[in-house]
Amino acid sequence: MQDDMSGFATPPVPAEREKKMAEALAGRSVVLVGMMGAGKSAVGRRLAGRLGLEFRDADTEIEEAAQKTISEIFASDGEAFFRDKERRVIARLLACDKPIVLATGGGAYMNEETRTLIARCGISIWLKAELDVLMRRVRRKPTRPLLQTPDPEGTLRKLIEVRYPIYAGADVTVLSRDVAQETVLEDVVTALEHHLSTERSDKPA
Repeated sequence: MQDDMSGFATPPVPAEREKKMAEALAGRSVVLVGMMGAGKSAVGRRLAGRLGLEFRDADTEIEEAAQKTISEIFASDGEAFFRDKERRVIARLLACDKPIVLATGGGAYMNEETRTLIARCGISIWLKAELDVLMRRVRRKPTRPLLQTPDPEGTLRKLIEVRYPIYAGADVTVLSRDVAQETVLEDVVTALEHHLSTERSDKPA
């Protein structure tokens, strides 16, 4: 998925449906998790616009702070360094006094401390995509550090085997398909709305 929309400096005013959803978040953020190529950033920007919230991208925050690309950080400092920086950046973003829509990197949700923080401060949405869909998308960006192997598809398959059982613990799961981004966005909005409605109905009177 490609997206040419910039983040919102001043979030637009949401429609009545989305305004009610934003109110139901009760100060919590919406955190998108999933594999590289799942469309977290593209969908996240649009979702933020619908909800009238600020959009933040964890990978972008890391790159801006380091003045390096993710690939350059992996090459110069290693994955362990990157993961620690990722954990700290997400903790900072979710410590804000206002809710945001946050797109995380593919490995972020694998960190138990990060998962606990997301569960406390936000609602997690897993954008789930099948292997063939992910491969078509990641080929458009051949610089992804974890796929710099002789067998990128085999590597991606192994990552799926390890990560999907963890992603499955997210509050909401939405299938990321090769359809118009607005279609996936509407699926996300509907699933989030249902989750928030279920939360309300489960609360004691």
